[in-house]
Amino acid sequence: MTHPPHHQERRQFFRSLSGRGPVKRPPWTGDDLIDCCVRCDACLDACPEGVLHRGGGGYPEIRFVNEGCTLCGACIEACDAGVFDRERRPFPWQARIEPHCLAFNKIHCQACQDACDWRAITFPAQIGRPPMPHVESDACTGCGACQALCPTDAIVMASQEMADAL
Repeated sequence: MTHPPHHQERRQFFRSLSGRGPVKRPPWTGDDLIDCCVRCDACLDACPEGVLHRGGGGYPEIRFVNEGCTLCGACIEACDAGVFDRERRPFPWQARIEPHCLAFNKIHCQACQDACDWRAITFPAQIGRPPMPHVESDACTGCGACQALCPTDAIVMASQEMADAL
């Protein structure tokens, strides 16, 4: 069943009223997921990190609560519906560090750097100041490992469109 674009916009509007951000879909999927997905849960069952969950309408969502996505591809291998496409960028978002980050508040923490297998978050030394986190946008895959381990929830996954709107 094909849902008209306004259906998705309305659904997101009500999500935002409840304080939840946009639905985050599995890696290598696009806006056509709802049109292609048969809601069989094969990708959810195959995910070794357990970051894929059954979301609204039974469609898969990704949540970075305890883990990030290692981009292992198990979800692609499990899907017979053709929802996933490795030619796409894995995620349309990247890590953004919010002002309530401990390091921005002069408290030593580098959990995000330690969690990042892609080495996209670094803490360059600064003269006369503690090191501050820096996200290298070319290296960030949007995998969410840093977000899952941040002790103050100071990391959000934001698309470029979201960043431009701020």
